[in-house]
Amino acid sequence: MNKHYIYNPKISRKTKYMERVAIFPGSFDPFTVGHESIVKRAIPLFDKIVIMIGFNSNKRSFFPVEKRLKWINEVFKNEPKVTVESHEGLTVDFCKKVNAQYILRGLRTSADFEFERAIAQVNKKMYPKIESVFLLTMPEHTPINSTIVRDIIFHGGDPSMFLPASLDMSEFKLDE
Repeated sequence: MNKHYIYNPKISRKTKYMERVAIFPGSFDPFTVGHESIVKRAIPLFDKIVIMIGFNSNKRSFFPVEKRLKWINEVFKNEPKVTVESHEGLTVDFCKKVNAQYILRGLRTSADFEFERAIAQVNKKMYPKIESVFLLTMPEHTPINSTIVRDIIFHGGDPSMFLPASLDMSEFKLDE
């Protein structure tokens, strides 16, 4: 972990500065413009954001993890504060592994808030050092979620308005 020193005039000496690391966990199957917006808006808040592609035991994956890693890396290829990793297991265990103090989550609806609040409280109980940070989605992204985008792709529709512009849309066409 990078430690920086800052001068604190109140105590007349250098003090250690701990890097503010957030993880943004999700299945990202696929990564949407809503996800992209949350990360881009969070960049000024943190020194580092690790997008964690997790495995949700309640969901069957549509796209392989390798493709999702590639796509998200492409979206943030010019942003040194953002990295992408995959993880199987508890989110708090990944937080410990990468020395994250924050879990970043986007909220679209009040139902999202209730679901995310419960998860955040359990995470806090399991790992008291972690704080959950919630950002509201932009109004135009409220109806967008990965399930709907997968359905558009599955039925041969054009998902381009729901996926980051930097991605090659030909990769989202299913083989006949």
